[in-house]
Amino acid sequence: MTLLYLALALVLILTLAAGLWRILRGPTPADRMLAAQLFGTTAVAVLLLLAEASGHPAVRDVALVFALLAAVTMVAFVRRSWSGEGDDGHVDP
Repeated sequence: MTLLYLALALVLILTLAAGLWRILRGPTPADRMLAAQLFGTTAVAVLLLLAEASGHPAVRDVALVFALLAAVTMVAFVRRSWSGEGDDGHVDP
């Protein structure tokens, strides 16, 4: 079963190449942000697989912290991008 977890982690890491291509090519900031969100989600999945494969439960905690950070990052991006900010960069609540 450990070999299966490691193989799945490798497949997920290979999918990051598609995300890296999207970050570099764009075309919009939203596309780039969604690709960065893919990086966060894939990192969480890889860490969870590695935690099961290695038997280290602390890695599972790191994956949960990454998941929380990815969610906060996405909320901050959406709030900044689509909330009607002015030229001065000030966002009204």
